This record gives sequence, structure tokens and C-alpha cells, in this order.
Amino acid sequence: MERIELRIGGFGGQGVILAGLIIGKAAALFDGKQSAMTQSFGPEARGSACSSQVIVSKDHIAYPYVRTPSVLVVMSQDAYVKFLPSLAPNGTLIYEGDLVVLENLPKGIKTAGVPCTRIAEELGNKIVANIVMLGFFAAQTGIVSREAARKAVEASVPRGTEKLNLAAFDRGYDYDTSAGTNQAAQA
Repeated sequence: MERIELRIGGFGGQGVILAGLIIGKAAALFDGKQSAMTQSFGPEARGSACSSQVIVSKDHIAYPYVRTPSVLVVMSQDAYVKFLPSLAPNGTLIYEGDLVVLENLPKGIKTAGVPCTRIAEELGNKIVANIVMLGFFAAQTGIVSREAARKAVEASVPRGTEKLNLAAFDRGYDYDTSAGTNQAAQA
């Protein structure tokens, strides 16, 4: 495994930073890899743009900053517009299928969408949309194993919410992309 750079983008309150933390934890603590995570967000806590950058590698990470992510996960349209230009050629774009409209997508980009907010609402709490996305990310990329990611979710969420969060992770992981995410966005 070479150095893999990824960026997760959304707006404050979507759990973007926690998702990055869980990916790094899954890689470093439960998959035996190296990881580094950085974050950025606007001055407002909720509603402003934010992102989490994670590097995963089998080797020591000497430079912990993402330059050109090979994987971009976006949970809002603003994040899509802001971060798409940084995605590596032939990179992978994972997106919130109900909130992100794919436009001006460069050729060669692989895409996969999941309606994570809708799935979270079906589970009874839209606050777990980030964990649904995390499960989908793990299934689509294989960067972290399912087992490692589940352990990291369980170790990272507030006590008493583990069952809900693990159910959200599993729903995202098992999401069938042929079920039709945001087909209008892909047209």
C-alpha cells in the first residue's frame, strides 16, 4: 500500500472531523497501518465549510499534509465545488447522493454516491449520516477494513450511542449502489 491521501468535506455539524478521526484510528490502531489527520474549518461551528484530511500508509508518514487526494468524500454541494479541483486525476469521488449534484466532473474520476442523510433519518437520527458515509467509504475503497472501522466507530462515538452508530456504519457499508443514488445528478 502506497501513501493514500484523502479529504472529507462538508459543513460544520455533519461530523466530517469525526469521520476523519475514525478513519485514522481504524488504520493506525486496528489495521496496523500508519495514519495522520489534519482538519480545517471556518470560524463558525455549524454551517461553515470544513474538511478533514487523512493520510494512510504502510510506511512512516514524514509529511502529514494532503496535497492531492486520491479519494474525495463530500457531504455537501459547497464541499464538492471547493474540493473537486484538488482531486487527483483518475481519483475516486464518494458523495452524499441526495445533497450533491455532480457537475463539471473531470473525465476519469470514479464516482459512488449514497444517500447517507436519508439512511440516517430512516435509522431515527440524522446525526449519524457521517457514520453511514464512513461505512460506504470503507466498502468502496478498502482503505480500512470493515472490522477495523467498526472497532474505531465503537471506540469513538459517545457512550450509549454505539448500537445506533454501528447500525449506521453497517447500512452504509452494505448499501447497494445499483439502488439508484441521485440519478438526476449524474445525468
